[in-house]
Amino acid sequence: MSDVLRKRTEQAEDYLLCEYAKKSADSEGRAFFEQPDPIRTCFQRDRDRIIHCNAFRRLKYKTQVFLDPERDHYRTRLTHTLEVSQIARTISRALRLNEDLTEAIAIGHDLGHTPFGHAGERALNEICPLGFRHNEQSVRVVDRLEKNGKGLNLTYEVRDGIFNHTSGVASTLEGRVVRVSDRIAYINHDIDDAVRADVLKESDIPSDIVKNIGNRRSVRINTLVNAVIEGSMGKNDIVVHPSVNDYFDRLHEFMFERVYRNPVAKSQEGKAAFLVKTLYKYFCEHTDMLSDECKMVLEKEGTERAVCDYIAGMTDRYAIRVYEDLFIPYSWK
Repeated sequence: MSDVLRKRTEQAEDYLLCEYAKKSADSEGRAFFEQPDPIRTCFQRDRDRIIHCNAFRRLKYKTQVFLDPERDHYRTRLTHTLEVSQIARTISRALRLNEDLTEAIAIGHDLGHTPFGHAGERALNEICPLGFRHNEQSVRVVDRLEKNGKGLNLTYEVRDGIFNHTSGVASTLEGRVVRVSDRIAYINHDIDDAVRADVLKESDIPSDIVKNIGNRRSVRINTLVNAVIEGSMGKNDIVVHPSVNDYFDRLHEFMFERVYRNPVAKSQEGKAAFLVKTLYKYFCEHTDMLSDECKMVLEKEGTERAVCDYIAGMTDRYAIRVYEDLFIPYSWK
């Protein structure tokens, strides 16, 4: 098939996207050369590779904030990812940035998250001499672990956006959009989940923040999205408009005080950390029980790296099942 369709899309980008957008034809490319797809741009191809990879599917059973929620409507790492993508695409479209690049970064940004959310991440970082950061692991997933160790061979721009979604500054505006969209998404859906868990009431949010950002989730998201668009329009950067940014920062601080450090909301995190550290110690001593993919890592990069990869790839329920199989007598289950 000829590449007429892809080139038509790339030509449309030249016409539609703003001067600060990263156009597909201007990508810095992949670590290993591939012939371009005849239909899809390079960033559309990256998006599709992420959606179809194993790590993306596992996000369905990984914690967002609340561990092992009993009701159906709590966010998971997968639903969080989808909310980030929706917000980021809206902002990018309004700013005439590359929506395909934005989407690829958004859906890939949390691929490296551990079971049990940030509790699992902290546990691995504490026990592994190599340290552990989920943004670094997300890049490792797409570079090294997917496709039986071959990786997804994503473009530089997508990998850069994934790596810099928590700290640092992405090289593209699309990557910076994902970073602020991640923050907008998790603050708002975590308020929703905290209310559902009886950890928080909407009325607990300071009145001046409510007045300036909104009194419910949809209004807050709309306010913040518009503030990013207004603050960034015509600029070679992504910023929240000053009239809203201070209230946004204060809402973030409020959530840390009332939810993210709340002993009720985090009452099970000590158990989750214990489980993760126990599995880490066990598999460091029993590397023969690692997956085939992680045994390949073991041969090239050593025990600590292979065990980190193995545990980080587990879902919550799989980690619990492995722990039970290893340490709980069958008659007790």
